Amino acid sequence: MLEIKNLYFQPKGERQILDDISLTIPDGKLICLTGPNGGGKTTIAKMIAGVEVPSSGAILLDGEDITDKDPTERARLGISYAFQQPVRFKGITVRELLCLAKGEVATEDELNEVMAQVGMDGAEYLGREVDTHLSGGEMKRIEIASVLMRKSKLIVFDEPEAGIDLWSFNSLIRVFEELRDSRKCSLIIISHQERILSIADEIVMIQEGSVGLHGPRSIMYPLICKTDCEDCDDCFIKNKGGEN
Repeated sequence: MLEIKNLYFQPKGERQILDDISLTIPDGKLICLTGPNGGGKTTIAKMIAGVEVPSSGAILLDGEDITDKDPTERARLGISYAFQQPVRFKGITVRELLCLAKGEVATEDELNEVMAQVGMDGAEYLGREVDTHLSGGEMKRIEIASVLMRKSKLIVFDEPEAGIDLWSFNSLIRVFEELRDSRKCSLIIISHQERILSIADEIVMIQEGSVGLHGPRSIMYPLICKTDCEDCDDCFIKNKGGEN
């Protein structure tokens, strides 16, 4: 279980980004963080991963205070984070990246299976370098595949739908459900996407650095987006501008 207690964050010389954020992420649940852009969702994700350090407050994993632990230490404890903009690694192949993520040499069957989960052909991609020759969408899927290779207890996905084609996106939805149901893994997904909101156990609305509405999907989903809209035109959180 992850506990976020009274997180406050204001970078030196800048505006306040988070104000008294408190959340509990139960084991084996899929929690979706949504809300207007600039509200602080990505900052919360970076706090959980250890990329950013809060000005005050605490983060606990299974009762252990991890507030001062760096990203490597948190990864060892079972926290994985998929960035909104994946990092490229010149000179490293997709196969090597996935094996590094697993922590040991993976079999071809394992590699091909995880690639198929994100809608990619292992035969075509495993030998390629993780560099600028790959498109943004390809990089996004490869990063998600690397996250899936880890045996994490908590995974944070920052807008996993970005740059993903429809077929691959539908595959990812199945992956998210399998992760939650089969591995008993907790998932935190930052998204505006109606389909992802529809599979969440709980939905948390982050607005202006604070927790706004928060509750089970059955209550939150109808409030956030009309279920009969064609492409979410009535959704009040669909703004796709910059994010914090």
